[in-house]
Amino acid sequence: MQTKTFTSASASKFIKRLENEKSRLINIEQKNSTYVLAQGEESEPPVYDYDEIIGRIDELDGAIRRVRHALHAFNARTVIPEEGITVDEALIRLAQMNGKLRRLERLRAVEPKKRLTGGYFGSKGLIEYEYANFDVKKALSDYEELYKRIADLQLRLDLTNQTETFSVEMDDWIR
Repeated sequence: MQTKTFTSASASKFIKRLENEKSRLINIEQKNSTYVLAQGEESEPPVYDYDEIIGRIDELDGAIRRVRHALHAFNARTVIPEEGITVDEALIRLAQMNGKLRRLERLRAVEPKKRLTGGYFGSKGLIEYEYANFDVKKALSDYEELYKRIADLQLRLDLTNQTETFSVEMDDWIR
């Protein structure tokens, strides 16, 4: 066994590399685990070693599982400086803040007073207006403030993900 040290960012890249290798092996398995011959035809079967492929995929799954678990534990215990929250909480908070930002995006685009065309009740000749039932300027201000807050939190999260490290015990074949 060897100890590998990761940042959150490098762990994600490492997991991606292992997942790609697993996909490659699964493709080989799907392509080469069976073959077709016409009656009377002779040919060498494609190269496929059942035990080797199955074993290698199991090894990759084990390595992926160990690194993912360590990454989740890292996210649950690592506090982002200047924020006082864990990486995990920051990820949840960012998702919530981005949802709110999308709502504010729609609200900041509302016109305080807008003339409607055609009328809702088929009332010909009457001019109808739609009015914002909130302070549109406040929605714009809230949007801009939240946008900056998201950017600040994302930068702090990125810095933590690039600089804070954790270690994982890995089999020697893992590079």
